[in-house]
Amino acid sequence: MLEHLYIKNFTIIDELDIPFFSGFSVITGETGAGKSIILGAIGLLLGQRADTKLIRTGEKKCTIEAHFHIVENEMKSFFEENDIDYDETCILRRELTDNGKSRAFINDTPVSLTLIKSLGEHLIDIHSQHQNLLLQKDDFQMEVVDIVAKNKSLRDEYLTVYLRYKEAVRHLAEIKEDIAQNKRDEDFLRFQYQELYDARLVEGMQDELERERDMLTHAEDIRGALTQIAQILDGEERDILSGLRTASNLAENIQDVYPTIAPIAERMESARIELLDIAEEVTHNADNIDIDPSRLDVINSQLDTIYHLLQKHHVSTVDELIELRDDLTMRIDSIDNSDQQLTEQTKLVETLRTTCLGCAIRISNTRKEAAKTIEKDLQQRLVPLGIPNVKFQVRITTADKGDKQAIEPTPTGIDTIEFLFSANKNVPLQPIAQVASGGEIARVMLAIKSMVGGIVKLPTIIFDEVDTGTSGKIAQQMAYIMKEMGAQERQVITITHLPQIAALGSHHYRVYKEDDSDSTTSRMQLLTDEQRVMEIAQMLSGNNITEAAINNAKELLQI
Repeated sequence: MLEHLYIKNFTIIDELDIPFFSGFSVITGETGAGKSIILGAIGLLLGQRADTKLIRTGEKKCTIEAHFHIVENEMKSFFEENDIDYDETCILRRELTDNGKSRAFINDTPVSLTLIKSLGEHLIDIHSQHQNLLLQKDDFQMEVVDIVAKNKSLRDEYLTVYLRYKEAVRHLAEIKEDIAQNKRDEDFLRFQYQELYDARLVEGMQDELERERDMLTHAEDIRGALTQIAQILDGEERDILSGLRTASNLAENIQDVYPTIAPIAERMESARIELLDIAEEVTHNADNIDIDPSRLDVINSQLDTIYHLLQKHHVSTVDELIELRDDLTMRIDSIDNSDQQLTEQTKLVETLRTTCLGCAIRISNTRKEAAKTIEKDLQQRLVPLGIPNVKFQVRITTADKGDKQAIEPTPTGIDTIEFLFSANKNVPLQPIAQVASGGEIARVMLAIKSMVGGIVKLPTIIFDEVDTGTSGKIAQQMAYIMKEMGAQERQVITITHLPQIAALGSHHYRVYKEDDSDSTTSRMQLLTDEQRVMEIAQMLSGNNITEAAINNAKELLQI
């Protein structure tokens, strides 16, 4: 329930700080006084798009804040899921600055507009004249039927299966397209695969072949260099090892008389042994150099194949060719197994379709039962609202269950719903959008809101001039309905120009303008009993308030 509203620097409102109460409250004021501005502020608070033009002229920032009393067992989970501190008094705040920045808060926690809008939908419903147009839309009519049917859990179950079904249908279409495309490309795919398979590609193959090719290409140079190195180290003529051997012997001969040479002699001997080992290894490598032109031809042929494949497939490494080969393997396997894959997916689609239709039929049955309740309830509510000969029918057209293959489930099931209406005895039932006048649609919408209000636990409903096109006893009856709605643990606030409705409010607010030399300001006040008499008298007789108007106002107020 809305407990308090604070508005600062919003259009022509400088500052508004006003309480609200449970039950039925009314807001009155001359046309253009600012009633719609207050609704606009609440709409902005509930997530509507912001515009810097909404900031009062000359100001840098506007703020709108509302305090709501909420019921713990219905709303606490929302706060827990979104990591927001919970309190029975919920504070929603929206701030807009002249640089275009907009911020939203729930209990002083910054939140997105999407989140504040989501919460707002559980706190307040603003019914404007524009919303009457919803009555002409199929989805709204279905929503009304589903509310009365109380089938939300069944619809949630259906939607889960429906989404799985649609995903399975989408995947089946992809499989069919892939199969068709692969069939068209099958010969080419198999040729590409065979070409890559015949190349016998392995990881690191290109580098290894290129190294072997380079060695074979320069085999004679390599062997000649190795042979020369071996001759230098340990050749038949004077070589390094024989010279080092002589030096080592000379050092050993004098180490008894010259001990200092001993470590040097050891180092020379170690060097000689190391060089001897190197000479043997070089000789061994030289002997193993294979000058094999036929092997070189094989390697060059393999590399030519690799280079050709790299260029053909526009890749730069053998690893990428291997990946491509593996992908082709999967595609060819898919072609080979396509019939089985298609059969399995088709079976899944049919299974989900059957489950979907079964759930949709159960939903349809709940709607048909609800339709009877709606027809009876609305006819009873509309007769006192000045439509004594009303006929109302909820026409539900369900897809032919006898031919399930021809039924295509939709997100809402297998039903189409249409409200049929007639206000006169000699006029047959027709779609309400085609035959109902603006005033009749307004009354039907009020009757619907009253009916579903007892089902949907929405704490606050604001009616914006729902009485348009009515007067006298009909307007008074509309007021009785709204007052009754406000008595059902609910807060109902209506903006009205009719004294018959204003008089039935438990609390009465007046919106008016004040002018000074520089600006115009919109204000709102909670009226006392005496002020209510004068306000309603003015609504009855205009600015020239007569004694008869005052007495009439008192009579309406039952004072």
